[in-house]
Amino acid sequence: MIKDTIVDGFGNAPHRSLYHALGLTKEELSRPLIAVVSSYNEIVPGHMNLDKITEAVKLGVAMAGGTPIVFPAIAVCDGIAMGHTGMKYSLVTRDLIADSTESMVLAHGFDGMVMIPNCDKNVPGLLMASARLNIPTIFVSGGPMLAGRVEGKKTSLSSMFEAVGAYSAGKIDDDKLREFEEKTCPTCGSCSGMYTANSMNCLTEVLGMGLGGNGTIPAVYSARIELAKHAGMQIMELVRKNIRPLDIMTKDAFHNALTADMALGCSTNSMLHLPAIANECGVEFNLDMANEISENTPNLCHLAPAGRTYMEDLNEAGGVYAVLKELDKLGLIKTNALTCTGKTVGENIKNAVNLDSDTIRTIDNPYSKTGGIAVLRGNLAPDGCVVKRAAVAEEMLVHKGPARVFNSEEECIKEIYAGNISSGDVIVIRYEGPAGGPGMREMLSPTSAIAGIGLDKEVALITDGRFSGATRGASIGHVSPEAAKGGLIAYVQDGDMISINIPEYKIELLVSDTEIENRKNEMPILKKDNLSGYLKRYSQMVSSADKGAIINIK
Repeated sequence: MIKDTIVDGFGNAPHRSLYHALGLTKEELSRPLIAVVSSYNEIVPGHMNLDKITEAVKLGVAMAGGTPIVFPAIAVCDGIAMGHTGMKYSLVTRDLIADSTESMVLAHGFDGMVMIPNCDKNVPGLLMASARLNIPTIFVSGGPMLAGRVEGKKTSLSSMFEAVGAYSAGKIDDDKLREFEEKTCPTCGSCSGMYTANSMNCLTEVLGMGLGGNGTIPAVYSARIELAKHAGMQIMELVRKNIRPLDIMTKDAFHNALTADMALGCSTNSMLHLPAIANECGVEFNLDMANEISENTPNLCHLAPAGRTYMEDLNEAGGVYAVLKELDKLGLIKTNALTCTGKTVGENIKNAVNLDSDTIRTIDNPYSKTGGIAVLRGNLAPDGCVVKRAAVAEEMLVHKGPARVFNSEEECIKEIYAGNISSGDVIVIRYEGPAGGPGMREMLSPTSAIAGIGLDKEVALITDGRFSGATRGASIGHVSPEAAKGGLIAYVQDGDMISINIPEYKIELLVSDTEIENRKNEMPILKKDNLSGYLKRYSQMVSSADKGAIINIK
């Protein structure tokens, strides 16, 4: 064990004296030391309950013969950061979380880890750290929020953003907006639809790094506390058997994750995070794999914002295991993949049952025969761009329209609220990519405003930035190469016709090669010279979106 080099022997007496300063006994130091990496804080609604999860994990570790020691990981609330400069600091925290966790674990000599994340970037950040450190590790999230209710209908955070759009269009009044504000997010937990946080918590379960229920048991359910205790106990089994993250997060595990992603209709942000995690695992992952798997994977779930079911409904329907069981009927799941239960995926899902075929459709009655995410390519995005196909209206799957070009999210949202976007337009928001933003901001505000004013079935949006999992409509992100790196999106002009064909995975700027070359000679690439601190370093080091916006490319 790692602690043997830090705790035992006369030469480590100084180390032991500092452990005693923490109040640890000789008996505790004789047991495996387990890092409990808690993302608890008082600013993120999905994390305000993690103190209780942390205490339950500690109890489970101690019951199973380990010594739990807590240290923190940061987390940004994307909803609170949305629509202003704070969103530049969301994606970039993924690497801060991975790096700081690596530093803490290696500096202090832990034998195993229990990761307690919940929201957007700290789930993949901690998965990246677990692969990098490769000591026995298990995850237990804080769980999803219950859906809100307005006028008897379930709501989620996207409902709130769309209500703002409806208000700006004069469709609802002050009182109705206030009702949405007070009722949309009724409990702690990660926002109640299949947004990025819940996508990544479900995919953690599929990857084999979390116990069954990790992605779906609501935050306020007592079953979530029980799950945390079991995770604390199970880490000791992983330590005893020396089962490590790289034994679990294999090529087959990523195949399963991408397959489940397509069936669940996960956030497009998974196409940033899965490549980044795979990179840390030394597993090859490219965007073309998404379309290859999508072609054979039915979309079985339309959770909010794509439909009217929520994470609580998925949990009642049998959760992630029930989805995997449906997919296994078509032979789409690598059932021999090892998981943190110490068993294979096949053993885990053996007794899973789909209890609600409205929430989890059967393979005989899918929403579509292809998966929830599509990667498009063409002259506008030769390295690819990503759309949540499951959340696109049928009439927008194929679209051609004139470009409305903006060099920032702020410019765009101002024009939307002013009523200056017309049916048929293709909104282009550029210089919001990983390097150009920097930080690749999510565009929930403009997409929700478009939906709120009723144009989500008539207007498309394209960006080198990214979208929240709460986004619906023909919203195409991750355009690569990005504008700041000289991608063609930098040279689009108002009125240019853009063709989108999602079923055929195509996106084209309908401008002649000669005209494009002329523009490249005449239109300079915009530079942001006012960067400082972490964002400046990040912009200089980050890869393109098609590589997962990775800092440490292997």
